[in-house]
Amino acid sequence: MYTKASLKTSNQKIEHVWKTQQDQRQKMNDEYSQQFQALFQQWEDDMQKAEEQEEKVTNMFRQQQKLFQQARIVQNQRLKTIKQLYEQFLKSMHELEKNNENLLTGAQNELKKEMAMLQKRILMDTVSQGQIICCDMTHCS
Repeated sequence: MYTKASLKTSNQKIEHVWKTQQDQRQKMNDEYSQQFQALFQQWEDDMQKAEEQEEKVTNMFRQQQKLFQQARIVQNQRLKTIKQLYEQFLKSMHELEKNNENLLTGAQNELKKEMAMLQKRILMDTVSQGQIICCDMTHCS
């Protein structure tokens, strides 16, 4: 009877220890499970934020790329306009130079004609005065 009582007490103590250990394990599992769950939720939130940031950066990059492409197109158009304007300027300068040469040549030709006419008049005046002088000399002698 004493053995039976001792076995019963021993069994109760073992069951109590086992139950206590089981409760402690369950409590520890629950605590760590909650901590892991919270940590995984934070990790998932961080990953979602990182993906959103990546998407924002990608969109900003695309917008920058479009802006640069548009700026390049505008710069090319400006460059073409500058080139056309420069070519027009050169053409106009060339035409102006030709016109100035033609005007100068025309003015020189007119001046040559006037000088030739003036020389002719002077020669005619000189000849006619020489005849008068000659005639006056014939009268005088």
